[in-house]
Amino acid sequence: MQAVELFAGAGGLGIGISRAGFKPQRIVEWDRHCQATLKTNALDPLSDTRHWPREIDGDVRSVDFTIFEGKLDLVSGGPPCQPFSMGGRHKAYADKRDMFPEAVRAIREAKPRAFIFENVRGLTRLTFRNYFEYIRLQMQYPELVAKLDEDWSEHLSRLEKHHSSKRGARGLEYTLLTEVLNAANYGVPQKRERVFFVGFRSDIKAGWSFPNPTHSQDALLYDQVNGDYFERHKVAKRDRLVSDRLKARADRIDFVLDGAQPWLTVRDAISDLPDPERHPVLASKYTAHRLQPGARAYPGHTGSPLDEPAKTLKAGVHGVPGGENMLARPDGSVRYFTVRESARLQTFADTYKFEGAWSEAMRQLGNAVPVTLAETVAKSVSKVLA
Repeated sequence: MQAVELFAGAGGLGIGISRAGFKPQRIVEWDRHCQATLKTNALDPLSDTRHWPREIDGDVRSVDFTIFEGKLDLVSGGPPCQPFSMGGRHKAYADKRDMFPEAVRAIREAKPRAFIFENVRGLTRLTFRNYFEYIRLQMQYPELVAKLDEDWSEHLSRLEKHHSSKRGARGLEYTLLTEVLNAANYGVPQKRERVFFVGFRSDIKAGWSFPNPTHSQDALLYDQVNGDYFERHKVAKRDRLVSDRLKARADRIDFVLDGAQPWLTVRDAISDLPDPERHPVLASKYTAHRLQPGARAYPGHTGSPLDEPAKTLKAGVHGVPGGENMLARPDGSVRYFTVRESARLQTFADTYKFEGAWSEAMRQLGNAVPVTLAETVAKSVSKVLA
């Protein structure tokens, strides 16, 4: 199945799309460090096939998508999220970094059978409620473009009237579903919430819904209290940090747990890697697994406990803000995650290489879509289109 990916970043969504059977014919990413990472990893070393073309378009605004009209099964991507990020300045529609208009243009010009876009959870906040609806309706009716003298709120009003009207031809139309997904619920060792926009062209009888979660916190808690989680990891009893309150809760959890698997934890993800602070020589044998000094905890930034999914990896302004992206050991000490550990928390393969210095690689990882989550959503879409 043929695809085009926009705002590809470090490639997390792209790998998931590729594994789901889509073959990107074009890939767009403006950041030069991300471009370098994408070029380095275009070829999948495990299957000797290409995730995406090695040539990358830099500026989405200069891409003519009409050449793909009628040829694409999927358009995907993650429009830059700074206007809506919890850590950004929250300008939204007034922010020139908002690339959702270009995503809508790609849909309008290429007319793909389906699309998958994702963004930060902050986009769904009450502050942006009207603009969130504006994005949704533009994706549903991409041919109903704004007029030259029309601001976004006037355009929204016209889209709403069009949406509620049942008279006459409606033009290019998509059935659209949006949902905030927690990556931990889909086998990612990280609590990371992203909002997904998934649309199917109106002539596609999809009958689609977002994939059901496969992992749960309750299943993890049950495994830690009543299962063999700690024995499996050879954790000393003094380091088994499960509170009495959680132990009591575990005793009330149904044994069956509806078939859910336990959330994956930081320990699940990185326990086989040597600690780069305590065993630097052994750690040096692994690519991008070197200690970055300077980690410190302070209120609100205390690191990720070993026996839970990691807190959301952050990109920060210059790589990683102080106190974030840290491992919190049972003895109370902290250190930064290495690039390799962070890649595992984002479910990238150990063969995946991130170009740039530590801060740059961490910025790419902090902005990435977890590969496993991307693959889960993309496979559910590909089944409909196959």
